[in-house]
Amino acid sequence: MTPGADWRTVRGVVFDIQRMSIHDGPGIRTTVFLKGCPLQCRWCHNPEGRDGRPQLAFTPSLCIGCGYCFAQCPEDAHINIDGEHRLLRDRCRACFACANECYAKALEVIGNECSAVEVMDEVVRDKPFYDESGGGMTLSGGEPLAQPAFATALLEGARAAGLHTCVETCGFVPPEVLDRLDGLVDLFLFDLKETDPERHRTLTGVDSALILSNLRMIDAAGAPLLLRCPIVPGANLRDDHLQGIVDVAGALRHCRGVHLMAHHRLGESKRARLGLPEPKDSFRDMPRDEALALVQRLGELGLENAELG
Repeated sequence: MTPGADWRTVRGVVFDIQRMSIHDGPGIRTTVFLKGCPLQCRWCHNPEGRDGRPQLAFTPSLCIGCGYCFAQCPEDAHINIDGEHRLLRDRCRACFACANECYAKALEVIGNECSAVEVMDEVVRDKPFYDESGGGMTLSGGEPLAQPAFATALLEGARAAGLHTCVETCGFVPPEVLDRLDGLVDLFLFDLKETDPERHRTLTGVDSALILSNLRMIDAAGAPLLLRCPIVPGANLRDDHLQGIVDVAGALRHCRGVHLMAHHRLGESKRARLGLPEPKDSFRDMPRDEALALVQRLGELGLENAELG
């Protein structure tokens, strides 16, 4: 954000605002999901957060055959083959005319460009619940810091409203972006996806060195943080990775705990709605009892403040 700029006027792209959240920081919260992410995790739970631009989602099973989208599309991207409505993604130029009045919600625009003040007007509606529960606003994604000016503006708006703030981050951001957040974040929810460097690159598409460096930097600055560790069977469910989590957490001075995040496959259906390619891998869900056993295993390895996220 330009120095001296009014936070209210800064604009960005949001794909969801989830009120009454209880899993994205302390208390009752509103989680604001920003689009854009530099990682390409093979198990991505929020594929709609990867691309920084608004996207068209299509759910054929919801189509009622009204014909509105066929008439509105300037590129003839909607066709009927043997009674089946199909969307030709290679023709679509994302004008979203087809989705404007799709009453069945078969066509939806994922992502909305808006100003920081528009978002904060929504967030502050639940301030009495935050005050009562110790909650506030959480920025998530995607990677919220992929929109650094917008994320900073939202955090400034939250500060002006007296709200507790959390930022969920993968950590793969320029260090200067984190520097600009000094005094604006009450708690970092820092993702630790894989502790083996080579496996991290294979599973996420990026090197882990910058992530770990940023983690150490915010810890050295005294910022409170929680490690959030997705555990994905077939990807990072290994005893040496669990030991790696213990080692990383043990070296931090301001880590308030480790949350294990059990894998679920909901992201796969989202990919289909967005017209994204089928994933190379299909990882199984992790049952709750299996995840709780891993929390116990972390305790056996010497980590006392782990729990299921």
